[in-house]
Amino acid sequence: MNLSKRLEIVATLVDVGSRVIDVGCDHAYLDIYLTKNNNNKCIATDINKSALDNAIKNIKKHRLGKKIETKLTIGLSNIDVKSDDNIVICGLGTRTIIEILHSNVLSDTLIISSNNDVEKLRRAVISLGYYIDSEIFLFDKDIPYIIIKFKKGDKKYKSIDYIFGPILKNNIEYRNYINNKYKKIIKSIPMKKINIRLKYRLLLLRLKIHH
Repeated sequence: MNLSKRLEIVATLVDVGSRVIDVGCDHAYLDIYLTKNNNNKCIATDINKSALDNAIKNIKKHRLGKKIETKLTIGLSNIDVKSDDNIVICGLGTRTIIEILHSNVLSDTLIISSNNDVEKLRRAVISLGYYIDSEIFLFDKDIPYIIIKFKKGDKKYKSIDYIFGPILKNNIEYRNYINNKYKKIIKSIPMKKINIRLKYRLLLLRLKIHH
């Protein structure tokens, strides 16, 4: 099973042998891979019937219909979540992810990759009683992704940890990406909007001082 670079990284964060609840499974590629290679029992869910039908076709193609459960549902609704499950949510926006997490019983392990507003995601998940166990930054087909593994527990974080990530703030590739991204943003902001320009300059300064 050939996975995208992003899903390959997600797979490395999943606990071997755990039950995986894949929210927004799309084509179920991750579930198929984990079932074959990581001894995981997977529940592939999606809110979109067409997407789930495609997932079911792929699962049957790999003769895993008896091993991978599928559910047409919203988020984690109608799923009996256990503490030792691994909940995987990738490819959704932060607002939707937070709604899912606030509305359901959760496991001790969350593996999440949001399309936007990662600072808000970190703050929301940590407020639910989790800490950041792993953070990975990568490019897949020239698109930047951040994948975070949260574990149940308590850790204290500074504001810079929420903004840039307690682990990623020390990652050279990520720091270079942020540096280039913010410099481009500053260039694009009209001179008269001094407050917005200053905001990004101060963020870059904080990242530099931390280093």
